[in-house]
Amino acid sequence: MKIISMIPARYQASRFPAKLMQDLNGKPVIVRTYEAAVQTGLFDEVYVVTDSDVIYDVISGIGGKALRSQREHESGSDRIAEAVEEMDVDIVINVQGDEPFIDKVSLAKVIEVFKNDDTEEIDLASLMTPITDWDEIANPNTVKVIVDKEDFALYFSRSPIPYPRDEEVEATYYKHKGIYAFRKRALMDFQRLPMRSLEAKEKIEAIRFLEYGKKIKMVETHVTGIEIDTPEDLERAKKAWI
Repeated sequence: MKIISMIPARYQASRFPAKLMQDLNGKPVIVRTYEAAVQTGLFDEVYVVTDSDVIYDVISGIGGKALRSQREHESGSDRIAEAVEEMDVDIVINVQGDEPFIDKVSLAKVIEVFKNDDTEEIDLASLMTPITDWDEIANPNTVKVIVDKEDFALYFSRSPIPYPRDEEVEATYYKHKGIYAFRKRALMDFQRLPMRSLEAKEKIEAIRFLEYGKKIKMVETHVTGIEIDTPEDLERAKKAWI
């Protein structure tokens, strides 16, 4: 089974422009993320796939593997699908470029999902972490996921799910962490299938897989890390970086 990591890297970002090129204690964020992915030792290859000459050049400049997107893309999954179309690979792990605090143990658990899936019924695997702070649960920038009894995703939303209509009934809320592991065929399907209304409304690409009947296995992790979405996040990352 050949397993690669693809790090989609857009230069522009609505909340924090050029965030991937911001300095994180001596190196750009995207370089920190690339090096962290390589250092896990979990992947046969690690690539950065980008729409930016600046990001392409900085990764190539450190001897890394960078790919230049040939088309405009709506999502990171579309960008990765273009990059791997002609590659001989089995599993593609989408590591977000703004998450340099990569957790090797959690990634290994995601990969193990496919190694244990003899019938190949699982199309994707991803990570979720329990959250208890109501401000985070209610925050639309935090994507939540609900799962069935076997931890297959039922739905993703920016709204609190489940809705706490009966506050006496206990429920665990899960934050979806944006690391996806795809079978290559599922990724190719994603690229050719049109966006439907639920994905368009929520702006969550994982919903497209659910709308077309794909099975997403969620893996629980208690490692939160730091996602660099704002200048404040970057400052926290600088303080946490060792």
